[in-house]
Amino acid sequence: MNVQVGNRLQGSLPKIGIRPIIDGRRGGIRESLEEGTMEMAKNAAAFLTGQLRHSNGLPVECVIADTCIGGVAEAAQAEEKFARAGVGLTISVTPSWCYPTETMDVHPTRPKAIWGFNGTERPGAVYLAAALGAHNQKGLPAFSIYGRDVQDIGDTEITPDVKEKLLQFAKAGLAVATMQGKSYLSMGSVSMGIAGCIVDETFFQHYLGIRNEYVDMTEFVRRMELGIYDQAEFEKALRWTKENCKEGAEVNPEHLRRTEEQKTGDWEVVVKMALIARDLMVGNPKLGEIGYGEEAFGHNAIAAGFQGQRAWTDFFPNGDFMEAILTSSFDWNGIREPFMLATENDTLNGITMLLGHLLTDAAQIFADVRTYWSPEAVKRVTGHQLADKAANGIIHLINSGPAALDATGRQTIDGQPAMKPFWDITEDEVQACLDATAWCPAVDFFRGGGFSTDFTTREGMPVTMARINLVAGLGPVLQIAEGYTVELPDDVHDKLDQRSNPTWPTTWFVPNLTGEGLFKDVYTVMNNWGSNHAAVSYGHIGGDLITLASMLRIPVCMHNVPEERVFRPSAWTAFGGMDPVGADFRACQSFGPLYR
Repeated sequence: MNVQVGNRLQGSLPKIGIRPIIDGRRGGIRESLEEGTMEMAKNAAAFLTGQLRHSNGLPVECVIADTCIGGVAEAAQAEEKFARAGVGLTISVTPSWCYPTETMDVHPTRPKAIWGFNGTERPGAVYLAAALGAHNQKGLPAFSIYGRDVQDIGDTEITPDVKEKLLQFAKAGLAVATMQGKSYLSMGSVSMGIAGCIVDETFFQHYLGIRNEYVDMTEFVRRMELGIYDQAEFEKALRWTKENCKEGAEVNPEHLRRTEEQKTGDWEVVVKMALIARDLMVGNPKLGEIGYGEEAFGHNAIAAGFQGQRAWTDFFPNGDFMEAILTSSFDWNGIREPFMLATENDTLNGITMLLGHLLTDAAQIFADVRTYWSPEAVKRVTGHQLADKAANGIIHLINSGPAALDATGRQTIDGQPAMKPFWDITEDEVQACLDATAWCPAVDFFRGGGFSTDFTTREGMPVTMARINLVAGLGPVLQIAEGYTVELPDDVHDKLDQRSNPTWPTTWFVPNLTGEGLFKDVYTVMNNWGSNHAAVSYGHIGGDLITLASMLRIPVCMHNVPEERVFRPSAWTAFGGMDPVGADFRACQSFGPLYR
């Protein structure tokens, strides 16, 4: 099966700039440090390029300044090189004392970190502390990377704790730089009065550096009726769909069921919708070949949303197939990077999906935060006693029709269920995801027909549920809940699932509890969630989300991430280190949105 690696968006991929900082005094001091300082930079670059890829599968590149930076002239030379090379974030490294304000990175929006070598001969920690103080005083927050244990001068090993922080900073910084200048495409408008669908352009532009693009859903009708899609690809996609997407249960009453002829037509429409949505997002040169040069460009959308309900779904087949297959890591063309496409055009959930994707490189689950089931309620309804991870209750995550097929949990890492970067997915895993999914005729309130995605996520995946909300007078805030997927006995699952909708995809989620505050129990997590939707990522990535949020100046109002994985710029301590949550809010408010 073909694996598609490549940049489908306009604009070059951001690079990591490595800045070797040195004591500029000549006559023996600088000379003695040149080799070791540049070696430190090269080691950092080699480590990062060996560990990281962009979400599209291409390797991450590092750019090292041509010389060590001992003063403002060499800092300017490095900046010029970085600007030409497309550097999106920088890491300054040094084993020694240097002159902070003369050597620091003063770019106003670029994420910055400083790695000060923990040694005693010419301690980089002294420069690190002084440089961080300079950054904070000038309003240019920087992340502090400082190894726990003293190393000997000349030691080239990057210790595990330093590696962890280098990766956490770099991945979040790449996400910031990757979003900048791209688009969010609203296909339609507000769905069923959901406030998250309302596009807040100030949020997108000032906090994310993303522009907003809009098309009416009638554009789908125009393209279908005029044939503005690749006809050969449509025929290929329809064949693949018929071979791999099996129909599931029909739950509609007899008088509302669509005929086989209507269902055949529905399949053709939903496959065309998937092609058209993709072309609207990223363009398609094939459209230029058939005389539609403008349409061939697309909207350079790194994320998008489709309104669907009700303006579309009252008359046309729903968007569930389109949303499920595009957000998956594969389709009729092979294995490829998933698209971030939000159900109901919930822009805030679409962006949360995007953040999770850029941090994990994997598909994301769009879900309704539907129901909290207490152990007592489950026992009353089913007679079953919840146990093990589910013993304190469960949250039913179930989207109204679509979710990425990766969410079936039929991919594996070390034999355990997972959602993987697309380049690690095998053909057998693709087939397993397809086999675990049924496409059920849409329920009665989707009056135009279509097919919904039905599966249950496998047990045992570590996952992180997250959501950005906008609050009047405050701005954006991020919620995070790390936890695990669980499964229920089939008969218990069916009794609970059928109370919502048996044709929709289910993920049973249990958050990690702390016994206090917002995570004292499962009910409290559900009761304090700020919206009806959430995005779910594979892995416990709450710490990475916190790092990324601090770069974007989005405070985190709710999380259960252990303290040792919380990594923010050093300035946050000055806003109240003994009250980290309050300090986060005060720091974000003080520094303001990244692109103001």
